[in-house]
Amino acid sequence: MKVTHVIPNSPADKHLSKLSTGDIITAVNGEPVRAEDNFYSLLNGLSDEKILLSVQSADGKTKEVPIRPKASLRDDLYEEWVDQRKKLVEKWSGGKLGYIHIRGMDFPSFEVVEREFTAAGFGKEGLVIDVRYNGGGSTTDYLMTILNYKQHAYTIPRGASDNLEKDKKKFRDYYPIGERLVYAAWTKPSIALCNEGSYSNAEIFSHAYKTLGIGKLVGTPTNGSVISTGGKQLMDGSFVRLPGRGWYVKSTDRNEELGPCIPDIQVENQPDWIARDTDDQLKAAVDELLKELK
Repeated sequence: MKVTHVIPNSPADKHLSKLSTGDIITAVNGEPVRAEDNFYSLLNGLSDEKILLSVQSADGKTKEVPIRPKASLRDDLYEEWVDQRKKLVEKWSGGKLGYIHIRGMDFPSFEVVEREFTAAGFGKEGLVIDVRYNGGGSTTDYLMTILNYKQHAYTIPRGASDNLEKDKKKFRDYYPIGERLVYAAWTKPSIALCNEGSYSNAEIFSHAYKTLGIGKLVGTPTNGSVISTGGKQLMDGSFVRLPGRGWYVKSTDRNEELGPCIPDIQVENQPDWIARDTDDQLKAAVDELLKELK
């Protein structure tokens, strides 16, 4: 079994269990890897268990690698994908734009995003906000608090001017955002991405972002699956789930259930976009935001 790619931070990327592209796994716990066998059958039931791989390096040398397989690489693959998007935005924007992916509309995701608004946006002129493949939740209004802040006053620090009335307009953009707001606000330009894998509250976010005029929306129409729903376990073990309310876009009176959010700029990614390490939707968003910044 030839190693063609090592996922960052996965068990194969640790100091004591390092595999490299080009390595060939010849045995698992002493069991030879044969072409006629299913390689993964040698790993069944061994997640979180320490095993021994016999490995032939690209230079022909052999070694034994102790490794502890994980039950799932989903989080590692997600983090790698996000990191790749960040690098693409950095490259395509010449370092002018930051990138944030919102994984879900839940509070663990929101806490990550709140930190990222500062980290990803530090020193940047604009921000790309991505809700593609976001399954929903309930935190759109928290995100709107960050993205839809409107300055209502300005302040002048003590000693900043000897003539406040004469110089006051020099301070029109100054407001103590960091100490006054519930959440840190993003006040620079932004652009958002959605697609057919954006569901429920991610769609509500997309509708809100577009109709409130926060910025342009890029990608493909969202899934069109927006209801407030919950469920209860019954005594016989079955589960009943019912919608509690419908959602309508205020600016259009349109039902969001079966009424997907239509991006301002529609772009489809090619079927092999991940294999080619590109992202036409992301590129279009970067180009559009850079154009707006000029």
